[in-house]
Amino acid sequence: MLEIRHLQMLSALKRHGSLATTAEEMNLTASAISHQLKELESYYDISLVNRRTRPVSFTPAGLLMLQLADNILPQVARTKSDIRRLAHGQAGRLRLASECHSCFDWLMPILNVYRKQYSDVELDFATGFEPEPHQMLMDNEIDLLITASDLPIDGISYQPLFTYESRLVLSPAHRLASRDTISADALSDQTLIAYPVEESRLDIIAKFLAPAGITPAHIRTTELTAMLIQLVASERGVAALPDWVVAEYERKGWVVSRPLGSGVYCQLYAAIRTDDRQMDYMKGFLGLLDGIKKP
Repeated sequence: MLEIRHLQMLSALKRHGSLATTAEEMNLTASAISHQLKELESYYDISLVNRRTRPVSFTPAGLLMLQLADNILPQVARTKSDIRRLAHGQAGRLRLASECHSCFDWLMPILNVYRKQYSDVELDFATGFEPEPHQMLMDNEIDLLITASDLPIDGISYQPLFTYESRLVLSPAHRLASRDTISADALSDQTLIAYPVEESRLDIIAKFLAPAGITPAHIRTTELTAMLIQLVASERGVAALPDWVVAEYERKGWVVSRPLGSGVYCQLYAAIRTDDRQMDYMKGFLGLLDGIKKP
């Protein structure tokens, strides 16, 4: 029977050309190496080496086995190395999702740094519009969630990132743009343009309109921030975005923003499974997140 140890022995014998030196490398005796050779030759009923030559030379059958060793042993070494890195949390797959659909402006630089530091970790992304992202985390469908909801769930830990203000975004020509602040009842006849998630996950509804018993006249959805801004700028409705997002478009003069009442403030978190916290590549990513400043 041909085993990995046989291929390793033949490969070492090719390098050294003698049974004695091969035995030293493999921490065996020369008689043990000779026994392995005889074991193989007896099993296949064919000679593999010419023992009378110095250094030892290989027969055609032996050369075939050497070719197999050259192909197989590097793969075995790589696999062992990968398994060791996985065992120590240095390699694996990190699947991300974000309920903050405008977070990629500050997240992308972090991902670029992380890829260089953890080249053996495969980064993957969920769309972020799933109905129950926290459940996806519990079900091992994702590994890290950027969220403003620190739901008390056993097995999930939250790392605070930063606080942001959710502001109402308007066309400069909108009638509400003349106000310094926006009351909840002022939005009862408005079309709200939002990302396609449950209403309870929208900051403006969960933290501003719903507590006041107000619902907007209509809700229109789009997955793209750029399209959302375009719809607002063309007076198709109003929207609510984090302050750092809307600031960019305000500087361009496309839209204006106003506080919602006395201000709607939200805390952003990185949520992970508690059991994953000690994994090396997860600690590395959380460490980079811990160093971020509010955009």
